[in-house]
Amino acid sequence: MTEPPVGEKGAWPAPGPARESPPGSRWLPPLRLPRALLDPALTGLPAGDGEGLVTVRLGIGAGRISAIEAVPAGPELAAAPLALTPPVDPHVHLDKAFSWSAFPNRAATMAAALAANGREADQRTANQVLERGEAGLERAWRYGLRGLRSHVDSAGPAAEASWQALLELQQRWQGRLELQLVALVPIAFWSSPAGLELARRVAGAGGLLGGVLGPPFRRSASDRDHLLALLRLAERLGCAVDLHVDEGSAAPGAGLALLTGLIERQGCGVPVTCSHASSMGLLPLEPRIRLAERMAAAGLQVVALPTTNFWLLGHQDGLTTPERPLAPIRLLQQAGVPVALGGDNVQDPWYPGGDFDPIELLRFAAPAAQLAPWRRLGLVPFTSAAARLMGLAWDGVVRLGSPADLVVLGAGSWSELLARPPQRRVLRAGEWLQPPTAEAPQPGLAPFAARADP
Repeated sequence: MTEPPVGEKGAWPAPGPARESPPGSRWLPPLRLPRALLDPALTGLPAGDGEGLVTVRLGIGAGRISAIEAVPAGPELAAAPLALTPPVDPHVHLDKAFSWSAFPNRAATMAAALAANGREADQRTANQVLERGEAGLERAWRYGLRGLRSHVDSAGPAAEASWQALLELQQRWQGRLELQLVALVPIAFWSSPAGLELARRVAGAGGLLGGVLGPPFRRSASDRDHLLALLRLAERLGCAVDLHVDEGSAAPGAGLALLTGLIERQGCGVPVTCSHASSMGLLPLEPRIRLAERMAAAGLQVVALPTTNFWLLGHQDGLTTPERPLAPIRLLQQAGVPVALGGDNVQDPWYPGGDFDPIELLRFAAPAAQLAPWRRLGLVPFTSAAARLMGLAWDGVVRLGSPADLVVLGAGSWSELLARPPQRRVLRAGEWLQPPTAEAPQPGLAPFAARADP
């Protein structure tokens, strides 16, 4: 594999005057990297410009970063491309991905999605999950992702086939993509003998325990009892927990309040992630702030999922409600809660779109959640905060000795990135991947290609 060409229109700028690189290393052309993704302890680098970017040259040797050098701004560097370290997606569903065409949900409601998901799961096979998962991981790899956490339907007829296939894919992709697996079952299942057996198998495979915590909520204390049983089981087995919490519009923040109160009183010795937290955004401001502060003190983490939540939630009598259920990302961050963003569903009954593309997720979240990528807290939910939430060995910050992994974009500024989908080149351990197939010319448009002017 070779580097992208230089000196052509739209290509990287040619490097400046030759300078000595570390032995056995080579220099990349200048790049514009967010200062938030560059080692804060590194001397010799300026603060970011108005967009939070620093123009640098990186030396690469043996698949790692061997040198980091600031490049003075100048007209000749105006075309230096924007680059990120490979993002991380902490919430996907590989087992059901790409099933929309056979099991569509054109009503676009939670109830219809659940029904279609059940019909699909009744027919799901290990070979189907292998094909879907392989397609998803291949796309994720070439789009630039380096880690994913997939929830897996783990109760009913699809469970065995789904786990069999995804554990095989986990091994197949080891060393390229970090794939974590979460057992997704009703909370009450963990209190049963079958739940204990599943938990032992999941722990033995290095997975996480998960489930769905409302809405709806029961009037009895069963939700509390089952949730506490899950937390205690996870502690005994040393498994982290990742829950679907408050994915709805009803009972705003009730599941988060229940979980937070349990941890305040009983404690919890394993990491706990709250995926969705959608209805929390519907709480009045003061209760929302107090709950966020309690969640931070309890050590909870949040994964916000704007695409599926915006698609399924907020319907009322055929209209869109003025308030859209979505985790209050910026308020949670201000309270000290670690927040990451995930792509969630990809072309399945829960959401017809998506493609395991982290750059498209960033572009969507910027207007939907008002996450400005030139601010550190607007960018890190896709990169370093997501990596820390998943417990990855590398937090995605460029340091001397860190992996030579980058996503180089066909945009020189955040505005260009948000204006149109950019092409990209992905660097893995110092080698360039072939571009994703989505960036190739579409065959269906060939008959409509413009002809040369006479």
